[in-house]
Amino acid sequence: MWPKNDTLVWASSAFTYLAFTVTLALGLAWFLQRQRKSWLLAKIPGPKSHVLFGSHRIGSAVEDRIQWLIKISNLGEVVKFWIGFLPTCIICSASGAEVILTSQKHINKGKNYNFLRDWLGDGLLTATGSKWHSRRKLLTPAFHFKILEDFLDVFNGQSTTMILQLRGKADGKPFDIFPFITRCALDVICETAMGRTVNAQCNADSVYVKALNRFAELLIKRSTTPWLRPDWLYTLFGQRRDYDACLRILHSFSQETIVERRALLQNSKRNGKEEDTEVFGKKKRLAFLDLLLEYSEGGAKLSDNDIREEVDTFMFEGHDTTTAAMNWVLYLLGHHPEIQARVHEELDSIFGDEDRPATMDDLRSMKLLENCIKESLRLFPSVHRFSRMLREDVRICDYVIPAGTNIMLFPYRIHRDPKQFPDPERFDPDRFLPENSKHRHPYAYIPFSAGPRNCIGQKFAQMEEKVLLSSILRKFRVESTVPQESLRKMDHLVLRPKGGNILRLFPRS
Repeated sequence: MWPKNDTLVWASSAFTYLAFTVTLALGLAWFLQRQRKSWLLAKIPGPKSHVLFGSHRIGSAVEDRIQWLIKISNLGEVVKFWIGFLPTCIICSASGAEVILTSQKHINKGKNYNFLRDWLGDGLLTATGSKWHSRRKLLTPAFHFKILEDFLDVFNGQSTTMILQLRGKADGKPFDIFPFITRCALDVICETAMGRTVNAQCNADSVYVKALNRFAELLIKRSTTPWLRPDWLYTLFGQRRDYDACLRILHSFSQETIVERRALLQNSKRNGKEEDTEVFGKKKRLAFLDLLLEYSEGGAKLSDNDIREEVDTFMFEGHDTTTAAMNWVLYLLGHHPEIQARVHEELDSIFGDEDRPATMDDLRSMKLLENCIKESLRLFPSVHRFSRMLREDVRICDYVIPAGTNIMLFPYRIHRDPKQFPDPERFDPDRFLPENSKHRHPYAYIPFSAGPRNCIGQKFAQMEEKVLLSSILRKFRVESTVPQESLRKMDHLVLRPKGGNILRLFPRS
């Protein structure tokens, strides 16, 4: 028998040796894996990067960042850069996008989406795996075309309010139309998603809008500044207090709405009748939130927190994106009066002298306006970049991109491939005529993403954009005042013009 002390010393030594060996093995495995990753990534073109801060320019001003991304995307079909220690590969071609977007494996969102989780939780935008699959299946019925048709009255009613406000600006003097469309889109999304009227158009100082815009600014800054990404560093050096204050406003708005709507539905059940919502004199069932509330009964499928996640997601995805898209259409039409005249002619042929709201048949007849929207989204996609995190190696354009790499799909560049879109910088809605697009690569145009994780609300967005834009163009002629060569673009979660969208507005006689 060994002495007790010797046994303890032996056990301690063995444990220390084992721990050292395991640590060394893990460290060696990590080093070899990183060396392999670095070796594979070294073959991909990209800008120089700092050993600690990566491609440091990515933390610069928002208007410089998008220009930087555009510049480096010219280096090839696949381009790499680093945010701190995180490698990112930009996909700049339709064939490269197809590899990622058609895959059932590469559906995990990129790490930048983690910063949205504070606000959106695991909603449809950020969820992965089985949770995403079940949520997508659950929510798809809320976007059935029959339900979307019921929202037409909301689109028309809110656009009427916007037109009344724009009449006071139709004097030929330059003004920023961006906030007018922003507030209209916010009123639309609040009413269609939740049945709540925030009256943002008549209340320019909406607390919710201010919190939304400020949160977006803070989110962009944090996600592109390597030393602000860790939580503890963001608390120490960032603007955590401001960030948390914005989150409280955004979450409170959603939670209050859910409580109010649940009370209405429960009251209707006690009275033995289905709850309807009065919208512009016509009774409507509010499909999106009602559907979530129905599934939440007893917490079997959706908890209150699950509902808040999806409500916040719909508010996020359905607000800024449509706002930006409509502003870019007006900006481009304001620079192309000959195409704007064709749109006026189309709208006049549909409505004549009638001052009436648009119908579904009217929207189907707006072929040229629809193509103007598509062409604007080609040149200035609202979601100009989105990302996925690779869980396994993938081959794209003769490069092997290793697992653990962030993939950034860059529609802004993909949409400018001269092989797919000749003279790509020219605004030409006729590109989307059937005869001109039938031979185009199916992934050359992806403003709503594509494949399994395409945008669930794209038909909603297209309807809203047609109604609001046709309402403006039926009443006014627009002229853009910012020359295209002087245009500065901002990466502000969505792609938007720096300084707003400065137009001149003239009544149509």
